[in-house]
Amino acid sequence: MTSTPRPLHRRLIALLTAAGMVVAGATTAANASSDDGHGHAHNDPATKNAISRSGEAAANPDPTTPAQRSASRARVAKQRAQREPQLTGVPLRSKRRAVPESVYAMAGGCYRLGGQPVTFQATGLGSYLLYAADRTFLAATGPDTAGWATAPSPDADWTAHRTGKGRFTFTLADGRSLRRTGSGFATGDAESFALRRTDGCTAFPEVQTNVSGRPFGGVTSFQEVRGWVDPHVHGQTHEFLGGRVICSPPFHRYGAAAALVDCPDHQVADGRGALLEDALAGHTPGTGHDPVGWPTFSYWPNPHSLTHQQVYYKWLERSWRAGLRIHTSLLTENHILCTVYPLKKNSCDDRDAVRLQAKDMRAMQDYIDAQYGGPGRGWYRIVTDPFEARRVINQGKLAVVMGMETSVPLGCNVQLGRPTCTEEQMLAELAEMKRLGVSQMELTNKFDNAFTGVAGDSGSIGPLTNSANFLSTGSFLRMRTCPSTNPAGMEDKLQSPNLGDLGSPPQGTPEQDAIFGAIWKLFGDAGVQPAPVYPAGAHCNQLGLSPLGQTLLSAMIDQRILFDPDHMSVAGRNAALDYLEQQQAAGRSPGVVSSHSWSTPDAYPRIYRLGGFVAPYAGDSTGFVEKWRQHLGWTDRRFYFGFGFGSDMNGFGAQGDPRGADASNPVTYPFTGLHDVTIKRQRSGERVFDINTDGVAHYGLYADWVEDAEHVAGVDGAALGADLARGAEAYLQTWERAWGIAPDSCRNPGLRLSARAFTRAADPGLRARALMRRVGQPWQRLGREFTYCATRPGRKRVLMTVELSRAGTVVGVRRG
Repeated sequence: MTSTPRPLHRRLIALLTAAGMVVAGATTAANASSDDGHGHAHNDPATKNAISRSGEAAANPDPTTPAQRSASRARVAKQRAQREPQLTGVPLRSKRRAVPESVYAMAGGCYRLGGQPVTFQATGLGSYLLYAADRTFLAATGPDTAGWATAPSPDADWTAHRTGKGRFTFTLADGRSLRRTGSGFATGDAESFALRRTDGCTAFPEVQTNVSGRPFGGVTSFQEVRGWVDPHVHGQTHEFLGGRVICSPPFHRYGAAAALVDCPDHQVADGRGALLEDALAGHTPGTGHDPVGWPTFSYWPNPHSLTHQQVYYKWLERSWRAGLRIHTSLLTENHILCTVYPLKKNSCDDRDAVRLQAKDMRAMQDYIDAQYGGPGRGWYRIVTDPFEARRVINQGKLAVVMGMETSVPLGCNVQLGRPTCTEEQMLAELAEMKRLGVSQMELTNKFDNAFTGVAGDSGSIGPLTNSANFLSTGSFLRMRTCPSTNPAGMEDKLQSPNLGDLGSPPQGTPEQDAIFGAIWKLFGDAGVQPAPVYPAGAHCNQLGLSPLGQTLLSAMIDQRILFDPDHMSVAGRNAALDYLEQQQAAGRSPGVVSSHSWSTPDAYPRIYRLGGFVAPYAGDSTGFVEKWRQHLGWTDRRFYFGFGFGSDMNGFGAQGDPRGADASNPVTYPFTGLHDVTIKRQRSGERVFDINTDGVAHYGLYADWVEDAEHVAGVDGAALGADLARGAEAYLQTWERAWGIAPDSCRNPGLRLSARAFTRAADPGLRARALMRRVGQPWQRLGREFTYCATRPGRKRVLMTVELSRAGTVVGVRRG
């Protein structure tokens, strides 16, 4: 295969870049640059690790004063010094009995079947591969015969049915059932087998977590939580862009060997068919790579290999075991890219993609349940409200939030300035998303739509994104010089060509001809014409928040869906925050989460003032530490503070690079995670990963990345660790307020009741959630005690402690 991309591939690579799917240092015949479609180059630490993923905004002055920043840091330090909630170790799974009590209980266990030890490897809820000590699989070999196969298949995928205590039958999907013969096994009429635990089995080959120690939970289901938060992950993007771009699913019925394989087009000519991977990874197209995943993983995963699965469920499990407790999996699609990409099996409609990915998330939950003994027993729990999330975290499990990030959410595009949906259609679509489980949502990703303008992209990628916007909406971005009243950095992405590019006075348009000659080759058959020449200077998209967008925000408040302002134009985001501030003043309860540094810095203090939660793009550990230090100066005194990181993994976001084995303060293995779990180097098949030399190659290494960030922070490492561990609680408190729970009365003196009125409100028998509806969020929730502030004659602040039963109902109230 030639190393030069064919015209279709050149067009594809440019469109991929244009749609904001990150290009990390690519050099192609399409003139793709190292700009990632987010307005910065991932291989440039100055922009990859900036406070904002906008190169222009990253350089702007801090919007707060030194006094404000100092007071903010002092408040956070004071919060860290408060009493910590009591945590407890939680068993990974229920104790395995000598005789399995249900069709789910055999998962991962060793039982004697027909006189020999067999590992029961769950393929789903109640279905199994029967894996022998010699690494073969019991399988049907004919209409009425059975034997031992070298690989799993539907003929080896048995569904169990309980017939009595410890007795089960095993049946294939086509109805053939397992039975005994004098010499072994056959198929035919179902025969009941007695199962009993034994030893002598061989473990099923799978990715390891390499974390020892019990997961931590709370001593009650309603107390304050601890754990890390990642509110920006793409867990099911193996389905998006038609389902042929991300090479592997996050799980497979037959395990890692079946899941972690390369794309068919990557396997052509020793990986030289992977032109898209080459472009995204910064290689010359046609360079190729070793396409073998499991078990060698010689090339992938790595921080810049963006077409390969990085959130395999066992890698996610490692981060959960180490301390991750909230994980937002974003449903996503880009209809323009999907339409152009030549390989596809799925619909390109954003709504179809979102539905499919939501279904896959439920299937993944079921699969993990199957590994841990049955429905509800797995650690991956999709949650739809903050109260459920708190219970899940205090059970020691991972609260999985379903989010959405598309350029045409709810089917509401804009064509030649007119929305393609009505208000009634939009509200119906939003209600459907809520029923699916969506709890966090962005209004746009890469293009203008019926709700808002987009920030756009700068550099050499800007014209391509702009052309893609034309394909999506029928219009180019309406960029103009920003208002003179805007402070420095409150701007969208600088578009080219502009009069600043062309000189003053303009010297003709040879640059425009060169740029758009290439674009015409890429987009010509789609009918895209050259974009306008923009004015010089800072650019602001004139398309802001539309009336329909404001109606959507109002409906999101009603539906209690968290709003993420990332990717919006400055005009759109400012108008959205203005509207939410007005609604908050009027007594409504918006919830705001900025999930991956795609807002300008002027917005972050406003988000904190709304009681919102911010998680910067993770990037390199070195850059992340500096972001954390800057955010410490922006907090609001009225709200609990904790911090998160937005990985953007599986979303074509390049991951943290290694600092190198020769770093002055490398991570030393084993190290200790949250609640004293022990974390060793991660092993996947034959490959062992080390954060010092491999960086964040896959999601399991975020445990190691947190440790690395604490090393980078030096004397501030413990403070960074504390703020990240408090992230789960901060996110939940933001989400609780979006559900109408008032902020705590200790940090908000105006909300304090008199001690007598408070005592009357806290009726015995009232459940914790009902109590909070009456008197707001507790200042502290330690074990079975909630602490609030009240007033009494002559005293503006009196501590009130509500004692709750183990079941979470009010037992009594006392002062102090």
